[in-house]
Amino acid sequence: MSATRDARRFDVSPAEAIALQKRLRRLVSRRRRGGDPALVAGADVHFPARDRALAAIAVLAFPGLEPVETVTREAPCTLPYIPGLLSFREIPAILAAWNDLSVQPDLVICDGHGVAHPRGLGLASHLGLALDLPTIGCAKSRLCGRVEEPGDRRGDHGRVTDDRGQTIGWCLRTRDGVRPV
Repeated sequence: MSATRDARRFDVSPAEAIALQKRLRRLVSRRRRGGDPALVAGADVHFPARDRALAAIAVLAFPGLEPVETVTREAPCTLPYIPGLLSFREIPAILAAWNDLSVQPDLVICDGHGVAHPRGLGLASHLGLALDLPTIGCAKSRLCGRVEEPGDRRGDHGRVTDDRGQTIGWCLRTRDGVRPV
């Protein structure tokens, strides 16, 4: 089965989802590919009901960040919230919204983890495999690893490392004195 097709399997039990994460994490590339992106998408999901997910995607021109397109799409949500399996809950709605886009973004930033995930395959990495596109996860909390606390000023940053000391992410202060992402 191809990586993209395997990354689009969501009709799985929690145990099957964990096994799939462990298989798919080996396919994640952390190498930069291509030049600078021309179109960057931001994706997030809201749950208006326990069994419904509402995905929103905003596409911006880069580097000026001018709005190009926005779409929203509601989709069924079949998996309950289970820590570490967020991608199986959110990606089906993101893909439904993605299919409504008239432009093809070069990069996706999403509200979730990438490789800084207990099994190395958070929402961002999983979405990247499903779309075969570079993705960046921007999460509000830490799931795993050690964080080098950034300074208090906007732009200050620190590494997030795994148990072996390898960098798995970055902690960034986006404004003076606010909690970092």
